[in-house]
Amino acid sequence: MRAIKSILLTVIFTTFSLHTQAQRNYTVAKSTFEVSGTSNIHDWVMKSTEGSGTANLTANDSKLININGLTITLLAESIKSSKTSMDDVAYVTMETKTYKNIKYVLKSASKLNETTWNITGTYTIAGTSKEYKTQVNVIASNGNFILKGSNQITFADFGMSTPTAALGVVRAGKELTVIFNITLNDPAKNDNNLVIK
Repeated sequence: MRAIKSILLTVIFTTFSLHTQAQRNYTVAKSTFEVSGTSNIHDWVMKSTEGSGTANLTANDSKLININGLTITLLAESIKSSKTSMDDVAYVTMETKTYKNIKYVLKSASKLNETTWNITGTYTIAGTSKEYKTQVNVIASNGNFILKGSNQITFADFGMSTPTAALGVVRAGKELTVIFNITLNDPAKNDNNLVIK
């Protein structure tokens, strides 16, 4: 009798665990991307809120268990500053007429604690791909997950020349900071009321 009860409890527990800890496909509901850098004249910032993509996550209730996959696509010319002339220089540098999208594809992810992950993935910019490791802060909210992180990159990493303007008078610095804030939404929950701050 005890053996039967033990087997039944094992089956029930396993079924419950599989139900609550499941892989789900998520979509990017909201996003902000910021690229900042320096020049010999002033610092500069370009931003976009037009990222799209999908993720496959394993979650247990509101806890993220694993990041199985993540792909983000950003239209290169959606990144804008406060100056059209600067945007034009950036688009020439990124060769946006040929390479219209910036893309990120996850390769692996490891959990440090309940809110911090290390992820490794490949950025593709101006037709050149490079792998980066990123520390990401994860916030759970109503079954959705917000990922925040940043990377230090250079123009040379992607085969781009450092931009100049005004006949070479204005020269950008070699290093850039990429900051992202992405809300992953479970479409099955139909909850799109998150606001990124």
